[in-house]
Amino acid sequence: MKLLTITVPCYNSQDYMKRCIDSLLPGGEDVEIIIVDDGSTDQTGAIADEYARKYPSIVRVIHQENGGHGAGLNTGINHATGLYFKVVDSDDWVDLESYRKILHTLRSLCGGGCILDMLISNFVYEKDGQKHKRTMRYTGILPKNQLFGWSKAKNFNTGRYILMHSVIYRTQLLRDCHLILPRHTFYVDNLFVYVPLPYVRTMYYLDVDFYRYYIGREDQSVNEKVMIQRIDQQIKVNKLMIDSWDLFKLQNRHLRNYMMSYLEIITVISTVMLIKSGTPENLEKKRELWTYLKEKDIRLFHKLRKRIMGQIVHLPGRGGRQITLAIYKISQKVIGFN
Repeated sequence: MKLLTITVPCYNSQDYMKRCIDSLLPGGEDVEIIIVDDGSTDQTGAIADEYARKYPSIVRVIHQENGGHGAGLNTGINHATGLYFKVVDSDDWVDLESYRKILHTLRSLCGGGCILDMLISNFVYEKDGQKHKRTMRYTGILPKNQLFGWSKAKNFNTGRYILMHSVIYRTQLLRDCHLILPRHTFYVDNLFVYVPLPYVRTMYYLDVDFYRYYIGREDQSVNEKVMIQRIDQQIKVNKLMIDSWDLFKLQNRHLRNYMMSYLEIITVISTVMLIKSGTPENLEKKRELWTYLKEKDIRLFHKLRKRIMGQIVHLPGRGGRQITLAIYKISQKVIGFN
């Protein structure tokens, strides 16, 4: 059994996938790299096959019909043989020194007989054209270099969340929670990191800048114009997050508060994108999203509605929408997306 499976979902990634895979190869025999060629029409499949021929004990390639990012992650989870599971998108990469420390930590914990559910590390926003790189760290929130549970986690500040880039899950935990991501849907990384959380009992925070998250392509899913074009997929993921757990039944207060806060920010992002588009159709979708939440869980609806961001996105009229967008723009600068 491998120590770590790293899945790299690829769709028409020929121009940048080599940087990603080359950064993962130094993991050597401890690592299994599964490249999922998700119906690419360029040279992605051929490049992946060449890596598999050159590194047959490390790299595996799975070719499949196009099913989107979620289908790629599902395939990776289903075929993983590693004790732990990590996703690295094909336009991102990892830092070598941090990579070595992570593998050493996983190896030491396994050798010591510890059951670790989730390892958390930092990630760096590699925004195109910016010299100053913002890093998402969890110092002051999570204990360092020790096993801990949710009760040891402090309150997460707005803008500091555990994202897909931050986590390495125990593979069996992902299977135990029956995580199946929707096909042909963007933004499923939110489901990937959110749905398994109540299954997590033990965590370990390693304060290293491991994952390098590239931001800059015009067709990237986090580009605002692209998000508005794909708003129905964002809403779909948002609703699936609402459906996945009755948060008030979660006994651990720290876990419950964190998941509520994460769901809040995703719902606010959906709402702001709908407001930003400015179309009557999308403003109606905004109303429908909050109605969906209200009908699904009225307590959660009132909880999120009464929070500051919930109040801001419901300011009435055109003037209210302009204020909402102005505040959102400021918050983007604060949390490093602009």
